[in-house]
Amino acid sequence: MKHYYVDLHIHIGRTFTGKAVKITAAKSLTFSNIIDHARNEKGLNMVGIIDCHSPEVIIEIEKLMEKGELTELPDGGLSYGGLTVIPGSELEIYDENCQGPIHLLCYFPTLQAMKEFSSWLSGHLKNINLSSQRIYASGRELQIKVKELSGIFIPAHVFTPFKSLYGKGVIRSLTEVLNPEQIDGIELGLSSDTLMADQLGELHQYSFVTNSDAHSLPKIAREYQVIAMEEPSFAELKKALHLKGDRKIVANYGLDPLLGKYHQTVCATCQTQYSTEEPCCPQCQDTKTVKGVADRILELKTAEYSPENRPVYVHQVPLDFIPGLGPKLLRKLLDHFGTEMAILHEVPEAALKQVVPEKVAELIIKARQGELNLLAGGGGKYGKIAD
Repeated sequence: MKHYYVDLHIHIGRTFTGKAVKITAAKSLTFSNIIDHARNEKGLNMVGIIDCHSPEVIIEIEKLMEKGELTELPDGGLSYGGLTVIPGSELEIYDENCQGPIHLLCYFPTLQAMKEFSSWLSGHLKNINLSSQRIYASGRELQIKVKELSGIFIPAHVFTPFKSLYGKGVIRSLTEVLNPEQIDGIELGLSSDTLMADQLGELHQYSFVTNSDAHSLPKIAREYQVIAMEEPSFAELKKALHLKGDRKIVANYGLDPLLGKYHQTVCATCQTQYSTEEPCCPQCQDTKTVKGVADRILELKTAEYSPENRPVYVHQVPLDFIPGLGPKLLRKLLDHFGTEMAILHEVPEAALKQVVPEKVAELIIKARQGELNLLAGGGGKYGKIAD
């Protein structure tokens, strides 16, 4: 088995003609820009590109295939010169059971399957051109359609407040809204990690994925995983999620949960962090909170340990979190060492110090070794490196 770097949640901001897809995402996030950046700048081997259900995105993919720049792999996925693209879609459900919204990820092996899914979706949502649209169908109905098309189904950023499976505070079990047998994996989100998520016993049966949920090119691969597969194809990805043969997720690389935007509970009015055991905010006395992922997981806790086959979770600090490492220095590092994966994992400290200031090089090494001091985030604000 070979090891591959994989990020399965990257949004499209605009079509090739400039029309909006993910309104809150950068205009530079076109399909073509994503695959070029993911391969050449980040050093990824496989990406899941969300929003491929949008008709103009499908047209762009078809044009790239006509030019021979994209080719379909025999076992699913689209090949872009060493990078495998898995076409996907993120959708929002909101039914009488879940009181949503809940975001869900769907992936398909071929462009034809995505076209069929897009056609089906057009009858179940208001605007087929946009990302993360509310679908007028239940979670279980969506699962059935995805499986009819041989797809992969993964609940997205499951603990994040407002738009996730557990984040709303209403649902205590995924069985309330989904068929557990038709789930292929669980996406953790930026404010949790494996040890936190495994406090929910019902999640022990699933592989965890850690993805960037990128809304701009620099955010691609801020979270990712290393997956052992025979080759980077859709079929191999599906087998790895279900631990078939020796295929598996070898390691999850994600933000230390303290850096996530929703790790700690904060006052909804003044953003002061405080314990849920306190009756009100100590700063402004308001009682409205944005409940942190850490506190929400404790409310749902049913287990003490992770299953034996759970891969290691490595707390990864993205390069754009490093103090003093701006765009010019990052460009210099990339020109010298090739990709962000190489900088994060492989380049020796001495080599880094030849290219960037000593303090920046030391912070990169500390990040690699998990030795940074962090200040927790919450209420929509990222945590920070305290060094």
